[in-house]
Amino acid sequence: MTDPTAHHVGVTVADLDRAVDFYTETFDLDVVAEFSVGGDAFAEAVAVEGASAEFAHLDAGDAVVELVAYEPAGEGSADPELNRPGATHLGLSVDDVEAFYEDLANDVETLSPPRTTSSGTTICFVSDPEGNLIEVLDA
Repeated sequence: MTDPTAHHVGVTVADLDRAVDFYTETFDLDVVAEFSVGGDAFAEAVAVEGASAEFAHLDAGDAVVELVAYEPAGEGSADPELNRPGATHLGLSVDDVEAFYEDLANDVETLSPPRTTSSGTTICFVSDPEGNLIEVLDA
């Protein structure tokens, strides 16, 4: 067996264009690839009958954020709660969480203003337009 390395973090969205706009405008991530995938092998691999998908890969430094919109689309998940088993979030670091928070567009939803935890890390959580949670923390 080979040693695994991280390749990407996938975020499923209903509206790919809106998601790309959010991540490029809010986090200044660059789109590095856009592509479509379909066919029997893909549908079998993702266990969704007749599936196809549109993808956008965004450069987040040492990681790729993969935004994907499926056809057919599945049902949306319940409101995310971080303490729910199976909950997920994307973590992105910035140089200054307080400055990042102050510069957020008015329509970007947050869970709270930045807070410094007992470990000394300053964090805040924002929601993308689909309700996916992103933890923003000091670099």
